[in-house]
Amino acid sequence: MATVFTKIINGELPGRFVYTDDDVVAFLTIQPMTQGHTLVVPRAEIDNWQDVDAPAFANVMRVSQLIGKAVCKAFDTERSGLIIAGLEVPHLHVHVFPARDLSDFGFANVDNDPSPESLDEAQRRITAALAELS
Repeated sequence: MATVFTKIINGELPGRFVYTDDDVVAFLTIQPMTQGHTLVVPRAEIDNWQDVDAPAFANVMRVSQLIGKAVCKAFDTERSGLIIAGLEVPHLHVHVFPARDLSDFGFANVDNDPSPESLDEAQRRITAALAELS
């Protein structure tokens, strides 16, 4: 059975994408820790990050680093956070988000009901920052 992320990648469920290539995508989470919280996901369904082959993991990290730079630029932060939790969805994903201090690192603090306007704005800002970075 396809994961929820595969369904988003395949267009079966909506997603606010900020990056796509043949192997990796990045889209906004619907439960952000901070505005701009993005998930970097390989197209291949790999459950556990320790099981991914080194080249594929390097590609996920390359895109995560790019998204990290973009969220810093888009939200005027010096740092971005990166977390691999792997407990919510059995499909490798990297959480990348603007971070101002350690209080931004916490799934207990997610916004469970972000406005569509907030998510649309985050998508626009990150996409614009990625365009400037390329």
